Amino acid sequence: MRFLITGGAGFLGINLCRYLKERGHYVRSLDTAPFDYPDRRDYDVRTGDVRDKAAVSNAMNNIDVCVHAAMALPLYDEKDIRSVGVEGTRNVLDAAIENDVKRVVFVSSTAVYGIPKHHPLIESDVLQGVGPYGEAKIEAEMLCLAYRQNGLVIPILRPKTFIGPERLGVFAIYFDWVRRGKHVPIIGDGKNKYQLLDVDDLCQAILLAATKPASKANDTFNIGAGWVRTMNEDFGVVLRYAGTGRHLVPLPATPTIWTLRILEALKLSPLYKWVYETASVDSYVSIEKAQKQLGYRPRYSTAEALLRNYKWYILSSHAHNAATGISHRQPWKQGILRVVSWFF
Repeated sequence: MRFLITGGAGFLGINLCRYLKERGHYVRSLDTAPFDYPDRRDYDVRTGDVRDKAAVSNAMNNIDVCVHAAMALPLYDEKDIRSVGVEGTRNVLDAAIENDVKRVVFVSSTAVYGIPKHHPLIESDVLQGVGPYGEAKIEAEMLCLAYRQNGLVIPILRPKTFIGPERLGVFAIYFDWVRRGKHVPIIGDGKNKYQLLDVDDLCQAILLAATKPASKANDTFNIGAGWVRTMNEDFGVVLRYAGTGRHLVPLPATPTIWTLRILEALKLSPLYKWVYETASVDSYVSIEKAQKQLGYRPRYSTAEALLRNYKWYILSSHAHNAATGISHRQPWKQGILRVVSWFF
């Protein structure tokens, strides 16, 4: 099949490019960021912005399935988050209709659920996005539902936070502390269940959504790891693997969250509300629907996904020497957290 991936130069994008290429598919990437990978020649690389209608339409030409993964992440300006997330999605859906592309797989987020009171979350739960990112994802999902009425098949995937090779971002802070032999503070007592997702399993779900019959795929699906334990058990795996003798240090949730709110407001910390306000509570979704309708079978547990990401981080010179930025492929600037690490 012929795939277009918006956001193809990002962390998910490059993993999906490789996943599809290994299975014999043609892959075209559309992104504003440079596609600076050694295997660049294996793909049809286009430079363009999903907010540019002409660029999107040109990239959609002669494509079977579009995977719409482009998004401005939470550290971006609020206007960019909304314009990329909402208007960019509208352009993608319009271009699909214009080019007679029958299926668009939309990569949403479990951020659309906000900070809920119960778990596991199911697809019919109330949507209440936290901050501009979660709100933009909800609006984009509403567009997808509307465009289904125009004949498009639009599977909507809501992945948990996904990690794996090429992933840095906020996880680079965690990995950096572990690599430097620091204890790692966590918010709360660590007894809460916190589900993550390996990027390889997300790629599996995307391909299933792209190829299953419309009667099964034209729906909304949670995607996450199949096996979830407590924060202490799962996040402690990386520290045990590192062999430094360090461990997780629980911090009282309420004062820590208030401190992080202040630091965020003062722009001294890269951590944003959805990260620190969900870290001390249960956070996991039911993947039963994806299992039944798509045949989704995750290979990695949360602990295994974390360990796979950390091993890549240690072996990649780029990973711990890269310049800071605000994408998932760059380590986020630690700000005052770097100073805090001295005390751990």
